Amino acid sequence: MNILSAVLFSLFFLGIIGVVINRLHLLSLLLCLELLLVSLFLNISTWSQIHDELVYLNFSILLLTFSACEASAGLALMVSLSRSHNTDLLANINLLQT
Repeated sequence: MNILSAVLFSLFFLGIIGVVINRLHLLSLLLCLELLLVSLFLNISTWSQIHDELVYLNFSILLLTFSACEASAGLALMVSLSRSHNTDLLANINLLQT
């Protein structure tokens, strides 16, 4: 395993740890999810380039597109929840309450 792969895998596990720890604010949770998806994109891209398999580059482009859609939907959800509940704390948001 070279240094680049070790750094990218550590970024992935840092994102997982961030999701587990930062469940208080919605914005920090979205940033950790974005770190997870970007590190997966970089892992797949470098893996396909190292092994000369260009088929997996399509998967990385699809994952990057999914990441952009997730970010836009998450930010729209955050704006909507912060306007309706006046906070971005996940513990204070009860979606069953009107």
